[in-house]
Amino acid sequence: MAYDWGSIQLSRTLLREVFAAAEKGAGSRGLDLSGQESMPPLTRLQLVGAHDNINALETQSPIPVTFTDKPERNGYYQVASCQSTITEYRGEALTADWQIGLDRLGTAGEVDLQSRLTGVVRLNDFGLPGERWHAPPIGHYGYYTGSSNPTTMTRTTADGAMTVYRSVPADAVPRWGCAPTDYLKGRARITDTTTPAAPIELEGIERAVPAGAWALSNGLVNVTPGASGTLDVQAYTGGAWHSKEWNISVAGSGASITSWDSASLLRNDPEQVIVRLTKSQSPGRATLDLSLRRGSRFVEGYLQTGTSATLAAYRSTLETNTSFAASGYVTATGNDGDGNRFAVGSARSFTAHTNGGVIKSSTTTLDFWIGVAAGGGSAVSGDAATDLRGQYIACLPESTYAVRR
Repeated sequence: MAYDWGSIQLSRTLLREVFAAAEKGAGSRGLDLSGQESMPPLTRLQLVGAHDNINALETQSPIPVTFTDKPERNGYYQVASCQSTITEYRGEALTADWQIGLDRLGTAGEVDLQSRLTGVVRLNDFGLPGERWHAPPIGHYGYYTGSSNPTTMTRTTADGAMTVYRSVPADAVPRWGCAPTDYLKGRARITDTTTPAAPIELEGIERAVPAGAWALSNGLVNVTPGASGTLDVQAYTGGAWHSKEWNISVAGSGASITSWDSASLLRNDPEQVIVRLTKSQSPGRATLDLSLRRGSRFVEGYLQTGTSATLAAYRSTLETNTSFAASGYVTATGNDGDGNRFAVGSARSFTAHTNGGVIKSSTTTLDFWIGVAAGGGSAVSGDAATDLRGQYIACLPESTYAVRR
C-alpha cells in the first residue's frame, strides 16, 4: 500500500510528517513531535544525516518550522529538547526514531525577527571605516531601522533576488518580518558532498564534515575543495555558476595545500557559516578558517601557522591583474569570459601576488577575502571591488532573535 506522507521542514532538515502534533498552553506554549525515518526508502547517508541533524539542533536561535498537512502550526520555535535513536537491522533496514520538543515563539504575524549587528570594524592598515551592511532572507518584509533608513541594492542569487541593505545606521538593531516558508531562502549553508548527486545539508556545529567533500554556499558564492588548486571559488552571475581556482600556500609561491587532514564547524546558522580546515606541517600545522555570510559576494579566509612563514592566497593560474595593494585589494585588469573580474584583498598590509592575490612574508597569520566584481568594469554600486573591500572591513556578524510585534 502506498502512503502519501507530508513533510516537516524543521530548520534545515526535512522529516516525514507525523500524524500527531501534541501542543500545550497555559503560559509557555509547547509543541512535541515524534516520528521515524527509515532506510529504505532513504539511503543510509540520508538517514544518518537526518539523525545527526536532529541531535545537533541548537537552542539559542529561532528556527522556522513548516508542515505540509498542518500548516496552521507553521511558525517560529525554539528547541527545548531533541533526541534520535538509531536501530540497525543488519542486512534489512536502518531506522531513526526521533523526538523533538519545541517552544512556540509565534507565527509570522506575531513576531518580528531582530538582527543584532555587532558593529565591529576590522583593524586595518588602510584607514578604512568599512560599510555597515545587512542581508535578511529573501522574501522578508517591513525592514525597520528607526528614523534613519539604509539604502538598498538587489543581488540575484541561485535562490532568487535578495535585497541587501547598505549604510545601515550606526547602532541600529534592524527588525523585519518573514514567513517561515521564506526564512531559509538565501541562507548560508554547508553541505556534505560525499554523494554529489544527493548532498546533505548540515545542521548545527556538532557535525562531522568530510575533509575533502564539502561545499560552502550562500547562493552567490560557492566554495569547494579545488580540483587543481586549494579552493574552487564559484560566483553566481548571469544565471549560472562560474568557477575560479585559488591556491592557499604556507610557502609563498611554492607548493599550495592540495588536501586537508580535517574539517570542523565553528559556526553554522542561516546568517553565517564558518568552517575550519587543518593541514599537518613538518612540524606543526596550518589552519584555514573560511567564513561566508548571507548575501555576501565574497568568502573570508583566515590562515594561521605555528611558526613564521610566507603565507599566500592567489589565483592558481596567472590572470592579468592590477594591484591596489596600498589600498587593500587586487583585481583583474579586464573582464573575464563571464563578464566579471575577480577581486581579492586583506585588512592588513600585503604584497600583491603575480598571479593575482595576496602574499605576506615572515608572518603567522594572513586574513583575506576572495570575491567577484559582478559585471566587471560595469559593476553596479555595491558590487565594485572597492565596495566589497568596504563590506569586508565592516565585520558585522549578527545574531537573530524573535520578538513580539
